[in-house]
Amino acid sequence: MLNGFVYPGLLSGLALLVYYFTLLRAGMARGKYKVVAPAHSGPEAYERHVRAHQNTLEHLALFLPGLWLFSLAVSPYWAAGIGVLWPVGRLWYALGYYQDAPRRIPGLLISMPPIYVFVLGSIVGFGLRIA
Repeated sequence: MLNGFVYPGLLSGLALLVYYFTLLRAGMARGKYKVVAPAHSGPEAYERHVRAHQNTLEHLALFLPGLWLFSLAVSPYWAAGIGVLWPVGRLWYALGYYQDAPRRIPGLLISMPPIYVFVLGSIVGFGLRIA
């Protein structure tokens, strides 16, 4: 039974690496644009790096619990298959955002559906178990 949960586990690790990538890039931008802590404002290019990092954290707080709830309520295989879109989309989001704010949109549109599927699917899956 636990074998199937290897895939959501690997995906969780990948998602955390994508998050860490945005953290690293925001930190590097702080040095590049000479934004001294604790300041959080600076040139637009710096703020795009910070927003990509912060927004990825905000979405990670929905993605990881959703991934695991869906894995338990529906299927770890389906969760991993659907969820692989999230790190791909978030990486695309960040790389686009670093260049220009509107370029973040395709990655956002790829990374958001898995969250909706996980949250709604887990509610339905657990609801069906109760019924």
